[in-house]
Amino acid sequence: MWNIIITSLPEMVGAMLQFTIPLAVISFILGLILAVLTALIKFIEPSENKAIRYPYLLLRAIANFYVWLFRSTPLLVQLFIIFFGLPSIGVQLSAFTAAVIGFSLNTGAYASETIRSALLSVPQDQWDAAYTLNFSTRQTLMKIVLPQAVRIALPPLSNSFIGLVKDTSLASSITILEMFQVSQQITAKNYQPLLMYTIAAALYAIVCSLLSWLQHYLERRTSKYVKGSEA
Repeated sequence: MWNIIITSLPEMVGAMLQFTIPLAVISFILGLILAVLTALIKFIEPSENKAIRYPYLLLRAIANFYVWLFRSTPLLVQLFIIFFGLPSIGVQLSAFTAAVIGFSLNTGAYASETIRSALLSVPQDQWDAAYTLNFSTRQTLMKIVLPQAVRIALPPLSNSFIGLVKDTSLASSITILEMFQVSQQITAKNYQPLLMYTIAAALYAIVCSLLSWLQHYLERRTSKYVKGSEA
């Protein structure tokens, strides 16, 4: 058993460092950018100017449809459509690119609702106080509301990232040699599924535990000036 662990572990750790973690990090960053844009589109009230209002309402309808679509369909199906389905209409993507697109779009849809909820949780008094100081809507949003929303959204967004790290195992279904796929290949050679999948689970647990520690650290740092929070 120990011989199998010693020979298999470097290969699995290498796949984790080469594919699993980069795929999760890149997808989360892109998804977060998309989530912020989507949340702001859904959060900001449209202008009374008709020349701006109607295009903005169309943009909001697209944002609502995007969130509905990716929250209403399984992630695995989304990956299959992007990687196996799009080539039928002439769009050929590499497995890694397809995975990044799929994970980013899925993450963006869920995270946008987290960010929008965080924005809505900031009291209206904060807006009113800013306006009395002659802050514009943009200044109020960027300097007062968003910093508070970030602190509120941090725990659920951290959970989303941890979940994304585990969801990268689905990338094996579109031929990416990430850590879980490597464990499957090794299992096909040594016929030790329990051992190999336990090792894979342990590696995921280690990474997610480190991310959980980082989450708690960031929560303490962003809440140190909040009354009643831990120092």
